[in-house]
Amino acid sequence: MTDRDSYQAMLDAVQAFHDKHDFRNTGGEEMTYRVALMAEELGEISSCVTKGKSRESLAEEVADLMILLIGTAIAADFDLRDAFWNKMDKLMQRESRMVDGRIRVSEFRDMD
Repeated sequence: MTDRDSYQAMLDAVQAFHDKHDFRNTGGEEMTYRVALMAEELGEISSCVTKGKSRESLAEEVADLMILLIGTAIAADFDLRDAFWNKMDKLMQRESRMVDGRIRVSEFRDMD
């Protein structure tokens, strides 16, 4: 494993990007703005899929979203790695169902 393979290396790189552009003091870490950027990236990911763009284009857009997610953890001051593993532990306990012909894993709440 190289340093680039670690979550800490990714976290450090995104922190360096935030520091380089002074995101903390220039609005780049404001949550509403970050959510809008993530929605924009999801649109670009959707475009890659629906327009049949290359795997490389899709990978670049997903990487943009991942950078935004890591940056959001930095801005909101939470440990994304811990949040990830806590959520995975919960997800692994959930049941799945077929919904409209596709697998769905959720906390299904039956309507009474």
